[in-house]
Amino acid sequence: MSDLVLTERVGNVLVATLNRPEARNALNPALIDELSDVLRSADADSGIRAIVLSGAGTVFCAGMDLKAFAQGGKFDGLVWFFQEGIGTPVIAALNGSALAGGFELVLACDLVVAAEEAKLGIAEVKRGLFAAGGGTTLADRVPLSVALEMGLTGEPVTAAYAWQIGLVNRAVPADRVREEALALAERIAANGPLGVTMTKKLIRQRRWAEPDEVTAVFRSADAAEGARAFAERRAPVWTGK
Repeated sequence: MSDLVLTERVGNVLVATLNRPEARNALNPALIDELSDVLRSADADSGIRAIVLSGAGTVFCAGMDLKAFAQGGKFDGLVWFFQEGIGTPVIAALNGSALAGGFELVLACDLVVAAEEAKLGIAEVKRGLFAAGGGTTLADRVPLSVALEMGLTGEPVTAAYAWQIGLVNRAVPADRVREEALALAERIAANGPLGVTMTKKLIRQRRWAEPDEVTAVFRSADAAEGARAFAERRAPVWTGK
């Protein structure tokens, strides 16, 4: 690991920070590969129950590093995350703007806390490209007319407006982004991990649970612990089993 992604444990929450502020945290192959490793490792750690993803400096992520792209770099290291995601909930904490591939990284996260003045958008058409990292699924999150305008003009919207249309969960002053994102992550991390993982999976897939999925959670040790803790008026102690 280099220092392209800084990590910090806060209880059961991992805070991961993109760390190329001199390049507006633009995604070059090295940063992409390191972030991929961090996400996979965190998802495999049963002690991590939520992830907060942010950026160093004043910009969350300006998108793909066009200089590296022009030199023929490989940018497919996060395709799996964009398409499949991970079981652990991920909260994007937008300390600043998220554009193009940076915005698509946000779309791959589950919840979004953003600085009110941050800009969000898919600007790829301005560079003769299109939003191949998931930006073309934007109409799943906002009205079709809004998605088309953002995609076809390449013009961003503010986080304050994005909150109004349900694209972000919180739009707050910039100095409160980390605090709000951590508070949200800690509320998630306090819940039963098996139930959280299954809830995320089913909501993402927009479907009912299969019988075996119900059994796996409802007959788990955590389910029994949740009931006991309620009866005994105490906080549950989850094991993830």
